[in-house]
Amino acid sequence: MTALAPAGVEATARITAVPDGLGGTRLPVLESDGPLALRRTRGAGAYARVTVVGAMSAPLGGDRLAIEAGVRDGAALTVDSAAATVALPGRGGRPARYDVRLTAGAGACLRWLPEPLISARGSDLRMTTRVELAACARLVLREEQVLGRYGEETGTLTTRLTVHRAGRPLLDQELAYGPGAPGGWDGAAVLGGNRAAGQLLVVRPEFEHSPPETALLGDNGVLTPLAGPAVLVTAVAADALGLRRVLDRALRTFG
Repeated sequence: MTALAPAGVEATARITAVPDGLGGTRLPVLESDGPLALRRTRGAGAYARVTVVGAMSAPLGGDRLAIEAGVRDGAALTVDSAAATVALPGRGGRPARYDVRLTAGAGACLRWLPEPLISARGSDLRMTTRVELAACARLVLREEQVLGRYGEETGTLTTRLTVHRAGRPLLDQELAYGPGAPGGWDGAAVLGGNRAAGQLLVVRPEFEHSPPETALLGDNGVLTPLAGPAVLVTAVAADALGLRRVLDRALRTFG
């Protein structure tokens, strides 16, 4: 249910993917809410595909938005978006929240590939992504942040990505940019003058026995194996296009 109040919009969209018994995946739950409109689009192979379409400008200051996606045992799901998400300032200077909660069961495959998140000047967004994976689940997750629209300063953006596999921590990472963020976020040791940052996380059971080695991806990215069957690609770039090139190259290799 969507509530519109002085504090902003509250909305939660939900997706559930289950095997269809014929080698594919069906979606018994595809529930849009508020500015989060979900559309089933053409998938590939066993994967069902859902595209998030923004039904209005969001998130604005004071909004509380969430997406929940559950992939049951043996199902396969790709979630992407039709356009970038733009965090905008709202009335009263209140921060917005955007929470993503993902689960994947035994033998399930989840590809979470949204378009970039753009932090517009004057905005304040707190975003969290929480992932729970079964021991033999597969995950491809991409996150991209663009700090300000063309020619403008960034807003305030805090993101946290937490991933658990078989009930144990796999990754817990927090990033903060913009006014009010800890000092040094725009310095040479972090962004180095770049305006876009992102990461690609790939979890595959076979990495348990043959993990990729640490590698530089040109001048802007690095691939790091994690203490688990996963690799994390981290990259920065001058703009969203340059960032996507680095992450797409890793995605073609591991995703």
